[in-house]
Amino acid sequence: MDSFYTLALPFLFLFILCSPYLSSSQLSPSFYALSCPNVEFLVRDSVRSASDADPSLVGKLLRLLFHDCIVEGCDASVLVAGNGTERSDPANLSLGGFEAVDAAKKLVDLFCPGIVSCADVLVLAARDAVAIAGGPSVEVPLGRRDGRVSLASNVRPNMVDTSFSLDEMAHLFSAKGLSIEDLIALSGAHTIGSAHCSAFSERFKEDANGNLVPIDGSIEENYAMELIKKCPANASPATTVEDDPVTPNAFDNQYFTNLLTKKGLFLSDAILLQDSRTREMVEAFSQSQDKFFASWEESFVRLTSIVVKSGSEGEIRSTCSRVNG
Repeated sequence: MDSFYTLALPFLFLFILCSPYLSSSQLSPSFYALSCPNVEFLVRDSVRSASDADPSLVGKLLRLLFHDCIVEGCDASVLVAGNGTERSDPANLSLGGFEAVDAAKKLVDLFCPGIVSCADVLVLAARDAVAIAGGPSVEVPLGRRDGRVSLASNVRPNMVDTSFSLDEMAHLFSAKGLSIEDLIALSGAHTIGSAHCSAFSERFKEDANGNLVPIDGSIEENYAMELIKKCPANASPATTVEDDPVTPNAFDNQYFTNLLTKKGLFLSDAILLQDSRTREMVEAFSQSQDKFFASWEESFVRLTSIVVKSGSEGEIRSTCSRVNG
């Protein structure tokens, strides 16, 4: 499925058909004020160092966060390694950023051993990566605990394909307490990162000579030809293209301008422009980066508060890649 292979969010992507999200009333931006007051500085410093070495880390961390929150909630269950875990499912095999989260967690534990969850480290790391790339720095509530369950069988039924209609995506978002406005704002994550060719292959077909030709009128012709050059019929499965062809390394509002010029990479991107319920907001975000950033901040907080574990639920993992004990 398309969303399985994108390296950034495609949010397009995103939510699951399961129980309604839990109350996040126990979360607070000041949760670690006494127990680990430097946690945000430590994670930010670690992520900045990692992103200097790997500029693609922003998209990787965003996608990693999204794939975590959509299955068992934002509980770091996607970080657990091993056969039969979420991480082992084909939907998640192309995920990246694990090493950056592990490094940040180890640094935090040097100063505050056993205090900060991997789930909170992941949320902070994704938040900070966006800010490092020029996006807003969101104040996020903290206090999540790590889940003890990570099953590959929970992944496939809960993925949203980029060929879904707006109604299908809106229904899934609504089931998680998210609105169409959240859908549009979070889709703005496609302003950064990259995707495998298979993520948008349904927009092309092979002709009699074995060459790809566009079959989707919602994509601009020259942009379509650029994609074909980068992703020919015989392209390696590992080949990727940038989600945003204009400012691929900046977290900005260019994604929405791209949509207006028919340069959205995924079908689910193009749908946002074609539907009257969403086009107005796409246009507004393209005209005002401040408006997009303000909506992003609100939607990001709602995303990271879905199905959280807090209080006595779950655990604080010693190592993010395996449950305790």
